[in-house]
Amino acid sequence: MLLQLDQFEAAQRYYLMSQTLVPRPIAWVLSENATGSYNLAPFSYFNAICSAPPLIMLSIGKKPDGSDKDTRRNIIERKYFTVHIASIDSLNALNQSASPLDADESEVEMLGLATTEFEDFPLPRLADCKIAYACELRDIHIVGEVEQAVIYGEIKTIYLDDRIATEDDKGRIKVDVDKLQPVSRLGANEYMAPGEVVTLKRYY
Repeated sequence: MLLQLDQFEAAQRYYLMSQTLVPRPIAWVLSENATGSYNLAPFSYFNAICSAPPLIMLSIGKKPDGSDKDTRRNIIERKYFTVHIASIDSLNALNQSASPLDADESEVEMLGLATTEFEDFPLPRLADCKIAYACELRDIHIVGEVEQAVIYGEIKTIYLDDRIATEDDKGRIKVDVDKLQPVSRLGANEYMAPGEVVTLKRYY
């Protein structure tokens, strides 16, 4: 089967891309609303793009009514955001945080999630997440016929739970994936729980 994407509408292209580009990491993004409350939302058009400087990318579209999504607007207006890597035990809360709320409402409060100080950073992090990035807006590119904001965030600090931190044979910090139990995104309403970890020798 060959699928020529210029023969599909944008919504169908999105569906095909999200069904086939799997699994995808999920950025669980905390940002500050204009009222001072905290917005929380998941995004799976997300990945690392550079290590010098340390940059991640989020691609965020618009709401069905054409207005900016709250996370997008908050990052543009206030520059700082916290990205969490969620574990499988947070999946229900992560999924519920995608529900649309008014701009002055907080998913953090709605879900009863605890936050804790992110040292030397203006925003907190979720207390129960084992990995969090303190990020500052670096740049934004607007792309696409159906407008997407490609947001480049510079990682200032990484929080890593001591319980999942190990050391490899070269003395580098290594994450114990079995203890992290990260959740990833598939297509439609599907997520992926952690599975078997395969370790292979690298020849390059």
